Amino acid sequence: MNTKTEGIPATGFDLGSMGLENFAPYLMNRIMGRYNSALQAEMSQLGLTMPKMRALAVLAVMDGLLIRELSIYAVVEQSTLSRALDTLEADGLVRREVDPDDGRAFRVYLTDSGRDAYARLWPHMFKAHEAMFAGIPEEQRAAFVSTLNTMLRNVRKHNI
Repeated sequence: MNTKTEGIPATGFDLGSMGLENFAPYLMNRIMGRYNSALQAEMSQLGLTMPKMRALAVLAVMDGLLIRELSIYAVVEQSTLSRALDTLEADGLVRREVDPDDGRAFRVYLTDSGRDAYARLWPHMFKAHEAMFAGIPEEQRAAFVSTLNTMLRNVRKHNI
């Protein structure tokens, strides 16, 4: 068996010997899958998809982002986000304005209706968040979030 692929040093073991339960990317994907699933019913009632929900959530914290910035923070491909923003705008949940510093770029803002939709979804987001941390002491929770932020800095492609 070849334990070395081009450009990647041999580790002496593979995923099978490591085990899925010890492979952080697998665990993170499972956790986020469950989190997203927990929100599905509420999102559907509001006519939201995951990209739309993520855009509303980010804008509720950082309103007026450029579309390219919103794409990064919402973790949604820019083309997918643009389609989601078209619908959100048609539904009156966001508005786009030309950036005063760059007439080719647009900033996205929540409308009052968008804030209301986010306010209806937030309790469900928080409940799912708290369920993930059930039984975990605050000290471990803080250390975990700190570790996640370090990991994000290690892999990020953008300065935001």
